[in-house]
Order: sequence, then C-alpha cells, then structure tokens
Amino acid sequence: MRLPITPSEIAPRIATGAFILNSGLGKRNADEGTAAGLHGFAAGTYPFLKDVPPATFARTLSTTEITIGAALLMPFVPTAVAGAALTGFSAGLLGLYLRTPGMTKPGKSVAPTQEGLPISKDVWMLGIGLGLLTSGLLDRGPKPSKAAARAARNTRKAAKKAAKRA
Repeated sequence: MRLPITPSEIAPRIATGAFILNSGLGKRNADEGTAAGLHGFAAGTYPFLKDVPPATFARTLSTTEITIGAALLMPFVPTAVAGAALTGFSAGLLGLYLRTPGMTKPGKSVAPTQEGLPISKDVWMLGIGLGLLTSGLLDRGPKPSKAAARAARNTRKAAKKAAKRA
C-alpha cells in the first residue's frame, strides 16, 4: 500500500503536527480566565467572534488545533489535505497578527514589536502549509497503470539480457 506522503514531507508534518497538537491539548480544559483571554484577543480582531461564548470559543479552538495536528501526524491523510488545513489555520493566525494594534511596528511595516513576536513566528506554519499544499497538488504524477509497470519491468529484463549477451 502506497502512503499519500513522500519522505521529504515527513519532517515538516511531524514538527508542525506535534506543535499544534500540543497547543490544542493545552487549551482543552481552559479555565474561564484563559478562555476569556483567548476569546477577547480573537474577537478584537475578528468581530464576528464576539457573539461566541468564551468557553465555546476555547473548546472550538482546542478541537481545531487537535484535529489539524493529528491530521499532520497521520501519514494516511493526503499531503494536500493536511497542507490546506495548516495553510488556512496559520493564515488566520497571521491575520490576527497583522490586524491587532501593537503587534507590528508603526507605519506600513510587517515587522513585529516585542508583543507581536510570538504570533509573527507563525509565519513558519504558513510556509510549511503552502509547501505541503503545493507538494500535494503538483508533485504527484498519476500512479502508473499495472500495464505500464509490467512493460517497464519487461523492458528492464530485456535490457539486462541484452547486456549479458554483449
């Protein structure tokens, strides 16, 4: 059985998957204060979240992180799927970074302030997500048919016989 990932995708999937899974598990039983802090930070940037109760938001965020982290760690989840999930999640985090006052230096800069540095680092997840998505969509050629594989095998055998005769 062929897995839908390549060896070059294993390290980035493990690194980001373990990181995000751990983050989600850490938020799983968030107390009221933690839930309110997470909710307030997100709702300040994404106003549609104001109507979501803080405990519900924290649980949903936790579940999302656990799901994405697990998807990245499971080799049978196609790379394009895992990459798309990571790209969407990290784009949301970077949107939070870019839209929250005080996270970037004054002016049109995207450079982080001290307060923005922890969130600005999530750009690495966006890069990995885009890389996985690209790899999953573009680097996969169609699987050779059984007839093509048999023809290639017969060609190799014929070449070996010809080389022995020569």
